[in-house]
Amino acid sequence: MLRLVVIFLVLAAVLGALVGTDRPPPRADLTFLNRTDLNTLDPQLMSWQQDFRVAKLIGEGLVTSNVFSHDYSPMPAAAERWEVSPDGKTYTFHLRKTGWSDGSPVVAGDFLYAWMRGLLPDLGADYIGFLEHIRGGREFFRWRSDRLAAFASAVRESGGRPDPQAAQRLWEETREAFNRLVKAWAPDDRTIVIELVRPTPYFLDMVGFVTFHPLCESSVRRYEVLDPLTGRVTWDQGWTKPPKLICNGPFSVEYWQFKRDVRLRRNPYYWNAASIALDTISIPTVEDTVSTVMAFRTGAVDLVNDVLAPFRAEIVAQKAAFYREHQAEVDSLRSQGLDPVEIDRRLPPDPRKNVHVFPGFGTCFWNINCSPQLADGRNNPLADARVRRALAMAIDKKAIADGIRRVGEPVAGSLIPPGSLAQYTSPRGLGYDPERARKLLAEAGYPGGAGFITLDLLVTKDGGNELIAQSIAKDWQRELGIDTTITVQEVKVFRERLRSKNFMTARASWFGDYGDPTTFLEINRSGDGNNDRNYASPVFDELLEKASNEADPLKRLALLEDAERVLVEEDLPLIPLFYFVNICMFDANKLTGISSHPRGDQLLYKVDLFGDGKGSDRPLALPPRKAGEHHQGESGS
Repeated sequence: MLRLVVIFLVLAAVLGALVGTDRPPPRADLTFLNRTDLNTLDPQLMSWQQDFRVAKLIGEGLVTSNVFSHDYSPMPAAAERWEVSPDGKTYTFHLRKTGWSDGSPVVAGDFLYAWMRGLLPDLGADYIGFLEHIRGGREFFRWRSDRLAAFASAVRESGGRPDPQAAQRLWEETREAFNRLVKAWAPDDRTIVIELVRPTPYFLDMVGFVTFHPLCESSVRRYEVLDPLTGRVTWDQGWTKPPKLICNGPFSVEYWQFKRDVRLRRNPYYWNAASIALDTISIPTVEDTVSTVMAFRTGAVDLVNDVLAPFRAEIVAQKAAFYREHQAEVDSLRSQGLDPVEIDRRLPPDPRKNVHVFPGFGTCFWNINCSPQLADGRNNPLADARVRRALAMAIDKKAIADGIRRVGEPVAGSLIPPGSLAQYTSPRGLGYDPERARKLLAEAGYPGGAGFITLDLLVTKDGGNELIAQSIAKDWQRELGIDTTITVQEVKVFRERLRSKNFMTARASWFGDYGDPTTFLEINRSGDGNNDRNYASPVFDELLEKASNEADPLKRLALLEDAERVLVEEDLPLIPLFYFVNICMFDANKLTGISSHPRGDQLLYKVDLFGDGKGSDRPLALPPRKAGEHHQGESGS
């Protein structure tokens, strides 16, 4: 009876968005679950994995990554080709003939408009640092910031009278300043030239990120709103909602019903539309983690991207038992260098093999607010690095990884997963050492926790985060005598509290956006949009700056290793807990086009169902490895 109730609830969650209409649409070609509902479809404002997944379906940058190559090499996307100057600082991209989902052509100006918008202090984009690699990007940001400050001052001097005409003039001057200061320009509608501040070996990887995606300027400009009191520009988010949302990727958004579902339809104007095997994709919102697994098992969905159910350790163990039962065959297939997905495809049918565990390019850590004062105005003891080191060394990370997570995630000492980047060696970090932690806390003026504030641990309700918080809270109370509280909030409230620095400590994670150490380290640079910790270290920043100016690749990596050492052995604005594995559910004998690469990017427009689509020539999995070759970040398990 209970099983029937669960199945009913699952189907209601998955199909509930459809019952409100007299004639619900037919089942989509592909239905997948995306952890939770979208936060935004504005590419310059995205910073969450579930948003990125959809962004790569509906949008396309100049380049993309080959998720079916071991080196994750860049591939042509909206740009069909490019040239790089001998000094590595100037890139010239040549655009394809491709169309927005309304049939209008994608032109170079659509990219430049998006990048100008992303550089504005008005927008507050988390990934503004990516765009500041373009020469003049930082200068433009400062120019705009100074002009906004002067505008606000003039309004105050006038007695607070709004001045719409002055705001319009400032906005026109801003567009002119972008063209003058930022060294990214379009010689014609199908050519973009970008000059970088300095040679950036990972720029092609970075320029494929969603922050660099174009916007349909003719559409989005209609949603600009100028504030006559501040001079700032905002965008009515109506342009991100269908049917107003205009897309340049393989799919467009047919509808988006908040906390219900998203439905995508193939974009007929996309340059490579004929190669897309799917006509429709459905993304229901199923926030209950148990229901996501049941949705797959009952056939309601084809793919679960993030398995977070509390019993996921058990289903991972069942997969391991299945492998043991077929150990000889598994060993033989592995000896051929086959990808894990292809290995599963060749093993006998069994529902246990539909669980897939891949090494991840991400780390779970605990955020520490480093601000001098807390949000309520009290002095913040967490601003003392000795306190932060003490908190780090008092956490039994092994108990979290082995006792709570139980899916084979290694304990983390560093921020960057060891072995994930060629020729880069992460520091060891700080281990579990309660005695030394107590001494450090006493040195900071809190012997035995006396006089210390009650620490709050902020978490979201998904993924067992509360259990991790409970384990950390017990460690801090037992080892350091620190009292704690745990606050559980919904994702959007949680995110806003991080952005406004209205927290003490909080659960966090980071997945690399491109194949270089800076994808992890830059989020701790002073003033970075992703620096939720409000951490500011001249030593750390200087090491990053020296590395950015170092031409010798090995010396550059050594400087970045030193920077990470400052981060995880001295200053501890964050406490690494464990390195992620990617756990998903799909039938390898039904779906093609799923990559097991540790970088974790799934280009889901490459997915096909065996025997049902037009993409039978697409890669099934990563190609066999040559002797001595390994996947980036691949574990030995």
